[in-house]
Amino acid sequence: MARTLEGKTLFITGASRGIGLAIALRAAADGANIVIAAKTVDPHPKLPGTIHTAAKEIEAAGGRCLPLQVDIRDDARVFQAVDEAVGRFGGIDILVNNASAIGLTGTLATPMKRYDLMHDINGRGTFLCSQACLPHLKRAPNPHILTMAPPLNMKAKWFAPHVAYTMAKYGMSMCVLGMAEEFRGDGIAVNALWPRTVILTAALQMNPYVNPKGCRRPSIMADAAHAVLTRDSRSCTGNFLIDEDVLREAGMTDFAPYAVDPASPLEPDYFLD
Repeated sequence: MARTLEGKTLFITGASRGIGLAIALRAAADGANIVIAAKTVDPHPKLPGTIHTAAKEIEAAGGRCLPLQVDIRDDARVFQAVDEAVGRFGGIDILVNNASAIGLTGTLATPMKRYDLMHDINGRGTFLCSQACLPHLKRAPNPHILTMAPPLNMKAKWFAPHVAYTMAKYGMSMCVLGMAEEFRGDGIAVNALWPRTVILTAALQMNPYVNPKGCRRPSIMADAAHAVLTRDSRSCTGNFLIDEDVLREAGMTDFAPYAVDPASPLEPDYFLD
């Protein structure tokens, strides 16, 4: 397979900032078409970036962009956005399920509103966006679904501190497990990607116990995603991939440039032993 995403159309949820935007910018450098499906259209008081500022960055990086305001909890809007994407770019080659909600609280400290938000965005949103894109992915020459979800690790230590969040993230992982096999015959690659270390994004605000200096930058996830999305879809499906492992397989040995502070010990991410 050619190691480029030139001319490919990527539908990326939650791409106005963080890992989603980093993946978009890496693909844009190849000359890809990027559909941003995210909620933020006006500047947020605490979080950087809107779909419009992201679109400017993507176009400056060499891509074409269609910024769409989308709440992936809204069924009709998701299907409408997919139709708009196909109308603009002629099809969809890649879906990146990046949008996610986090809440690192125990059972008694988790309001049901937060529980519902996490499950609606994480598991349900991943299922919905996949469902909406799949008819178009079936017609693509090298179709991929890449979901930002962890390996299924059924150890109690990953549930006990934040059972609601773990359930919600594993909902995304189970979509990968099931859809990879369901659509294997269609040649659609369905994989998960997860970081070895904590990534410095706005979501880090939800975890006051992590030292930002021990994080890596979102670019490591973007480079790993690029390596996965340029693989042959028929020979790469059903995998729970780790960013560092993907890049080592691609020949990389020096990860220091990704570190926020190369002198600080790295903070391991959740769900990995």
